Amino acid sequence: MAVVTVKNIPDILYSKLKENALKNHRSINSEIIVCLENTLNSQTINPDEFLAQVRKLRSTIQAPLLTDKILRDARQQGRP
Repeated sequence: MAVVTVKNIPDILYSKLKENALKNHRSINSEIIVCLENTLNSQTINPDEFLAQVRKLRSTIQAPLLTDKILRDARQQGRP
């Protein structure tokens, strides 16, 4: 495995890494690896393809679309 040394990490960034590592029960090194994997393995979403998938999924749902009016009325129910 390769070894990488990262120099001049800003204090705020290091603090966030340390905090996340503690939250996730990882070492700082492991947290950095997870961050790199998440960033480098993420896929760029093509907006047109995403919208096509949403429209296809939406066409299979047998429920009415939620409009602003429906949502507003639902929030207002039971309020004085």
